[in-house]
Amino acid sequence: MQYFVVVGLVGRLSALFGLLMAVPLLFSWAEHDGAETAFVSSMSITMALGLMMILATRRFGRELQPRDGFLLVGTTWLLLPAFGALPLMLGAPHLGFTDAYFEAMSGFTTTGATLIVGLDSLPVSINVWRCFLVLIGGMGIIVLVVAILPLLGVGGSQLFRAETAGPLKDTKLTPRIEDTARGLWTVYFGIATACFFAYWLAGMDGPDAFMHMCSTMGLGGFSSHDQSFAYWNSELIEAVAVFFMAAAGVNFALYFLVARRRDFSVLWRDAEARAYASTLAMAILGGATYLYLNGTYETWLLCLRNVSFNLVSVATTTGFASVDYAQWPVFLPASMLLLGSFVTCAGSTGGGIKMVRFVLLLKQVGRELVRIVHPNVVNPIVYAGKVVDARVMHGMIAFMMVYGALLMALSMALVFSGLDLVTAFSAVIACMNNIGPGLGQVGPAGNYAGLTDLQTWICTVAMLLGRLELLSVLVLLTPQFWRR
Repeated sequence: MQYFVVVGLVGRLSALFGLLMAVPLLFSWAEHDGAETAFVSSMSITMALGLMMILATRRFGRELQPRDGFLLVGTTWLLLPAFGALPLMLGAPHLGFTDAYFEAMSGFTTTGATLIVGLDSLPVSINVWRCFLVLIGGMGIIVLVVAILPLLGVGGSQLFRAETAGPLKDTKLTPRIEDTARGLWTVYFGIATACFFAYWLAGMDGPDAFMHMCSTMGLGGFSSHDQSFAYWNSELIEAVAVFFMAAAGVNFALYFLVARRRDFSVLWRDAEARAYASTLAMAILGGATYLYLNGTYETWLLCLRNVSFNLVSVATTTGFASVDYAQWPVFLPASMLLLGSFVTCAGSTGGGIKMVRFVLLLKQVGRELVRIVHPNVVNPIVYAGKVVDARVMHGMIAFMMVYGALLMALSMALVFSGLDLVTAFSAVIACMNNIGPGLGQVGPAGNYAGLTDLQTWICTVAMLLGRLELLSVLVLLTPQFWRR
């Protein structure tokens, strides 16, 4: 009985999610691509089930408790990809539930890993739906609902906390959580609109500009072309993508503060944003020089162009590609996957452990080294001019331990299932960090189509764990969570 309120809210989310299918439906009508029936049917099923959950639980109402927030987020991120898979099953040829669910989860978690071959021949609206899922998942459907449906009351903060990425997520931008969420989404869609027009002016047609805007802002990397950005081979389009991918990797709360205070120095004063920008800049310059010294391309400027686009794409966990970077000297693709594991900022649409955790981890290591020499020294962790609470550090260390354990366990599971070591390890890194393409069989020139059903489900689990930052999902598996 105590969980009926969660079921009712899941119903509201499902009904809203069904309404969002009107976006690709409009594209289908405009393009006459023959997928109208798939979206009308999927919308009807999704909204009907959502309404049934609402009606079945309308007698039950209470304020959300902390555990309810985690249960609602976990349930929503399991269920909505199933609804999102319906148009793919009905509108894309030969796509079963396992593959369709993987594709929808990949979009919703902004991973961008695909197992569909022949993207160019898909109905336009199906590709629009794939990319639109990335835009929705970018900031999180839960945050969207908190922003536009203040029916959650105080419990809305529990949803926001469970959904928002990063260890320092208790900082409030506004007194009311729905105002915070609404402000973040306003900034998000404002930058997304600028991205759309930039792509359109750079040479993309309207549907492509919309789809790649969705994938860029959500840092998801889905494309409407099998060749990804190599389809255009345009320096200008790649430059637009690099700018907006890098912008989407920054904490959106900073953009909210910039708009509120009309002060761009807010960005550079943020310690995490400085570390993010500096790491990207050094990696790009170093990577371009490395390729040039290895003779991969004729000129340093050509090296700079290809490294800038593909390194920023992988490091920000987007997953676009303009060349088959798996053919570069192996050090650079491996380094790019490593960067994708931590570079993006907390509060961005990117995946990975986040730059703030990486910085705090380095500070923790430095403190332990000092303690070896001076056992009695008082040496607190200081970040952005403030002492970091011990609970934050304990949570960060627990997160890193679980992250490493799951990375190894899921990789070994893929190896056990028959994948080679490079493909297995890079696939788990790419899925857990929501990067998309890995190396080997799942590299930028290939995709996940060759995986078995078991391997596909392992990667699907990795995407979900990574998007909800591990502990928000694993807490649901503990006996303590279900005890009164």
